[in-house]
Amino acid sequence: MKGLTTIGLLILSNIFMTFAWYGHLKLQETKVISNWPLYAVIFFSWGIALAEYACQIPANRIGYSGNGGPFSLMQLKIIQEVITLIIFTIFSTVLFKGESLHWNHIAAFVCLVMAVYFVFMK
Repeated sequence: MKGLTTIGLLILSNIFMTFAWYGHLKLQETKVISNWPLYAVIFFSWGIALAEYACQIPANRIGYSGNGGPFSLMQLKIIQEVITLIIFTIFSTVLFKGESLHWNHIAAFVCLVMAVYFVFMK
């Protein structure tokens, strides 16, 4: 159960992270925040990033084997990176119509999935 909770929190964390890091670009593109000064955009993104941290920190604490969780530190990091790229790919291809997935992106994802496989090998 700790493993599923960890992965769920990591997914939620990465959704917030992606919106904090890249969502302002879409908001600027749609003219929602096009007149905002950069410092306001930064504070806006920090507010979203706070929600990211509110999910990321518990995910790492619950999932880490040193705290009774099922994952080593390396496993947590590799899982988080794969989740980040999956969330980012969905975000960029759905919200940014000019972005598309190419064969080299898929090849890179396959390499990351292989990284997950290798990090879990005994």
